[in-house]
Amino acid sequence: MRFKIDKFVIAILIVIVVAYLFPSLGSKESTIPFDTIGSIGISLIFFFYGLKLSPDKIRSGLKNWKLHLLVQLTTFLFFPLLVIAFKPLINTEDTQTLWLSFLFLAALPSTVSSSVVMVSIAKGNIPAAIFNASISGLIGIVVTPLWIGLFLTQTTTDYNIQSIYISLITQILLPVILGIILQRFWGKFALKYSKQLTLFDKSIILLIIYKSFAESFAEDLFGSVKATDLLLLFAIVIALFYMVYFITGFISKKLHFNSEDKITAQFCGTKKSLVHGTVFADILFPSSMSIGFILLPLMVFHAAQIFIVSIIATRLAKRENILE
Repeated sequence: MRFKIDKFVIAILIVIVVAYLFPSLGSKESTIPFDTIGSIGISLIFFFYGLKLSPDKIRSGLKNWKLHLLVQLTTFLFFPLLVIAFKPLINTEDTQTLWLSFLFLAALPSTVSSSVVMVSIAKGNIPAAIFNASISGLIGIVVTPLWIGLFLTQTTTDYNIQSIYISLITQILLPVILGIILQRFWGKFALKYSKQLTLFDKSIILLIIYKSFAESFAEDLFGSVKATDLLLLFAIVIALFYMVYFITGFISKKLHFNSEDKITAQFCGTKKSLVHGTVFADILFPSSMSIGFILLPLMVFHAAQIFIVSIIATRLAKRENILE
């Protein structure tokens, strides 16, 4: 069985290497206005996201409420609670920051494109996947800051939930709403040039990742990270993924979901959005914290989820009875 390495994952690795070799271009002293470019790019990303959201599809998708409820509870409740369960083991400042980065990963919404693609390959419930992945992004604007705020306020004094929501509303929610309003006029345009818009999204995310890691490398914030620590981080990410995957599958069986709905629940419930993660990290976390370090588990998870789910989806697609 042959698997293609995701090109976006390769691009992320290349950007991190470039940030390591040329950290000064993205450092806080750089003359290049990365913050301004990133802010405008973020608003455009979510404007185009709104253009792709069809109100009719959202309304029709509400019928399968048990599946939707399970996916959203998995995304925003089960996932964070699994990470919170390990908080009593955290007893140093370094491990506290690492734990917060995992909580941030766990509290993020699901990703849209890869969720739908993988569900399609595995012959799952595609309309439900589109609905849940789309709604997840909107719910995350409200829920993700709440989870982070519960614990970040304990370690930093400059966490202002009010200013955070103002930033989320102006940079993300308002562009999404504007996109939804204009969807009837420009929706076909967004669908026609979907590949180009996706390329734009990824370009902005790569720019934000470069800036985050360039600042971290410039300040030598990764100097204490050992190879064994990275291996441990990778192992934790894989364990977290499979825990959520099997819990979602178990609940799906108890709810007597058919095979298509179970696939959708497991695939959408285990996905986390790198797009939302890179955007939210810059807004939610204070400047005193390393955004590159905060994003590290998320980027490892992003690569792992694509690889693992692609294997599972390919195997499911080749079976006559997709699931027992």
